[in-house]
Amino acid sequence: MQDETPPVFRFAPSPNGELHLGHALSALLNHAMARRAGGRFLLRIEDIDRERCTPAFERQIIEDLHWLGIDWDEAPRRQSEHFDDYAAALDALGDAGLLYPAFLSRGEIRAEASRRSEMSGRSWPADPDGAPIYPGSDRELPEEERRALIATGAPFAWRLDMSAATAGLPPLPFVETGGSPDGRLGTFAADPAAWGDVILARRDVPASYHLAVTIDDALQGVTHVVRGRDLFASTSVHRLLQALLGLPTPVYHHHRLVLADDGRKLSKSARDTSLRALRQAGLTPADIRRMVGLDAAEAPPAMMPGAAGEWTEAAATD
Repeated sequence: MQDETPPVFRFAPSPNGELHLGHALSALLNHAMARRAGGRFLLRIEDIDRERCTPAFERQIIEDLHWLGIDWDEAPRRQSEHFDDYAAALDALGDAGLLYPAFLSRGEIRAEASRRSEMSGRSWPADPDGAPIYPGSDRELPEEERRALIATGAPFAWRLDMSAATAGLPPLPFVETGGSPDGRLGTFAADPAAWGDVILARRDVPASYHLAVTIDDALQGVTHVVRGRDLFASTSVHRLLQALLGLPTPVYHHHRLVLADDGRKLSKSARDTSLRALRQAGLTPADIRRMVGLDAAEAPPAMMPGAAGEWTEAAATD
């Protein structure tokens, strides 16, 4: 019997700044794909960073989305209200012996990577984001020494022991219907080892992006993850966590990015033009759709069943 459960999509902004055109594209695509597929659209507020996220930015996000004509099917899920969910996942991974506390700062990691590179005469490997792979200096610390360091109040992060986590696992496939960075579609094999021993939480932050997004998507029943192509490589970590924690695997759709005039990805930190500023300048939602490459006269691209039974994105009007 064919599964008649409606698909579930989500848009998950962080309220640590103003939405820009890149966010608008992602929100519009998710919303349109959900509606055309007869599915559900959810809004998630990723406010786990309590220092940078504010209620004022959250209110502005909701106002901007309503202005774009976007609605959602249930109250937003706020990560700050679900720390127990992330703690339970961390406990499960810890009980399986897959976590260890790591004490090196970013600067110390760079220095250690440079030292080891000089000693070996080979470049130290970097993760897909370009950061040095964690050298694993704390992985073999005796338990007594770890406890002593934690007792002193030393800052630390909980890292996933990647070698232990992937040992004996079969290949971890995922379906990609939007496009890898080189434009390919289809089924991919996850490569979590490319990230090294990733951070899953810090002493003062209950979950990293990787852990929180994986848990949230599973608990919310998200079936289709539609997000920017810059997060394609992160899917390998999420796929591994799904396997380790017994969670379902959504279909992934990594869409094109909205780029600045100089070719870089738009970002809040660079203070790229916000939707609020564009609104104040007199632009309309139709103008925003044109600016992100969606024809104002038509709905944004929809997720449509492909010939192979997978999902593909209908071509947008230039």
